[in-house]
Amino acid sequence: MLHRRDFIKQTGLAVSAASFGLASFNVPKAKNYKMGLQLYTIRAPMAEDPIKALKTIAGFGYQDTETYGYDGQSQQFYGMPAADFKKVLEDNSLESTSGHYDFTKYFNGSNEELLRYTDQSIAGAHALGQKYITWPWLDPESRSIEKFKSLVDKLNIIGERVNKAGLGFAYHNHDFEFIDHNGEIGYDIILQNTDPELVKLQIDLYWIAHSSPYTAHELFLKSPGRFVMWHIKDMDKISRDYTEMGNGSIDYTKIIPDASLSGMEYYYIEQGGNFAQNPIQSVKESAEYFKKNLIHLFA
Repeated sequence: MLHRRDFIKQTGLAVSAASFGLASFNVPKAKNYKMGLQLYTIRAPMAEDPIKALKTIAGFGYQDTETYGYDGQSQQFYGMPAADFKKVLEDNSLESTSGHYDFTKYFNGSNEELLRYTDQSIAGAHALGQKYITWPWLDPESRSIEKFKSLVDKLNIIGERVNKAGLGFAYHNHDFEFIDHNGEIGYDIILQNTDPELVKLQIDLYWIAHSSPYTAHELFLKSPGRFVMWHIKDMDKISRDYTEMGNGSIDYTKIIPDASLSGMEYYYIEQGGNFAQNPIQSVKESAEYFKKNLIHLFA
């Protein structure tokens, strides 16, 4: 039986859409994007008082959130049952459209264990009304080319399970996917060997600017319509570390117009660290800059 992924390889449909004309690829242009925040940015305030932290960021104009740290066994977010956490979001006019789920713990285990956690994650995502479940990370020992070749099979398996549950599944990049292993790059393996119907991509634009041999535009041309979520953060001009939006070197005026080409549905502002004062002040400053200088470019 010829699987869809094998069909794509054999017919060459996995090559860049640029080779047969972008005009033939119709990506609906979404409008009225909601300004999102990856909650890992404010992990310290969330650990101290999640209700206060969420109320505060809502006051800055954030409307959407991406979660992390889900406890699959108890189906809790930030120490709260999923239903209670959703109520906190709703009380602050917030929603959560994606979550980073800890699949890495099960990467080297059996597929049965991996799918058990997948089912737990599906339950959590449904409880919050999330649209996507995202694989966010690989441990250092899981970053060899051999591991990437093993990863794609697991991504396809999870993607099929998640899609059958009525949700989308995506993979989030960092820098290590772009390390050159004697001519092979992990991200290329992911792009070429996962089913684009089952496995979408959440592109971290900081890491693309920091470490990728490709520009964001080049990646969007490689697989238009597949980059359904963006992580938006800035890069310090000197240290190349994280920084508040507007303080760094990444020119988002040249990236945001590609939202339609990429297939972007949701975006999340993020800053992993290197806060000028503290995380709350940083997300406030980033929101102010984004609303003043960039958000209109999505229109």
